[in-house]
Amino acid sequence: MKQAMKKGLTVVMVLVMAAALLTGCGKDGGSGDQGQASQGETFKVGILQLMEHPSLNTIRESIIEGLADAGYVEGENLEIDYKNGQNDMTNMKTIAQTFVSGGCDVIVAIATPAAQAVMSETTDIPIIFAAVTDPVDAGLVEDLNNPGGNVSGTSDEVSAEAIMNLANEITPEFKTIGALYSTGEDNSDSVIKGLKEYAAANGYEVVESTVTNTSEVQQAAQYLADKVDIVYSPIDNTVASAMAVATEVFNKAKIPFYVSADSMVQDGGLATYGIDYTVLGKETGKMVAEIFGGADVSAMPVVKMSDMTVYVNTKTADAIGVEIPQSVMDKATVLE
Repeated sequence: MKQAMKKGLTVVMVLVMAAALLTGCGKDGGSGDQGQASQGETFKVGILQLMEHPSLNTIRESIIEGLADAGYVEGENLEIDYKNGQNDMTNMKTIAQTFVSGGCDVIVAIATPAAQAVMSETTDIPIIFAAVTDPVDAGLVEDLNNPGGNVSGTSDEVSAEAIMNLANEITPEFKTIGALYSTGEDNSDSVIKGLKEYAAANGYEVVESTVTNTSEVQQAAQYLADKVDIVYSPIDNTVASAMAVATEVFNKAKIPFYVSADSMVQDGGLATYGIDYTVLGKETGKMVAEIFGGADVSAMPVVKMSDMTVYVNTKTADAIGVEIPQSVMDKATVLE
């Protein structure tokens, strides 16, 4: 009888140990394929978005879609705490602090200033950024292939040279390039540096006009309209938020305005050669899912988008008297 009881207890202990091994992964290790949801777990994500803007909104919505594609669905096994930073660094740092103290498993930061604000508040919680043009220059990662810390994400970098090559196809007679951008955005500084290098190598002159907030965009645009042949803006959130003002000035002056995001073309810019922010957002969501599955953020390379599209606004072209060449139209997505 005692012998039977001992055997029974041994069997029970073995079963208990096996169950512990099967269920003990939790949030620390995950189970199954990396990046795919496992049953019985709920994760919390804090999303800090620089400001409300069509491109940034598209990214956020696509991040959530990307998570759903990997099996992480809000209200089921995913809790999302979304906050709008209102383009204010003090506000964003406060939000980041609440994410840290609130037990977020991952923090997602949309746009460079948002990522910088979050990074200053934690070195432990994984941070995945989206739409950061130059993560190294912004101080977010040490190396694109080996970030080395608790931060990685997706880059929306598009070189100024690529867009100037497009400008040469559409309006090839320009000699002077106006640079309209915000001094408060590291991503803009990096791209304008590339523009100056391109101009110096190809015999163009760059005239800069900078802003610190949206209320200065009209005056800055007017300054350029009297001095340049074309104007270029990088992926600059301040300028993007005041496109209606800028395009009104440039359209009146018949100045082609080349931009760096599809939403900026939608809002009146003449053309760009850029990325699809839906794809970028989904890729960002995929990276968050991989962390849920146990991936080490310090070893996750920053993802750069490879699929680029030409976007043109035909209404703007008509307004300024520019005929888009058929060679461009054949490869373009028309926004108006």
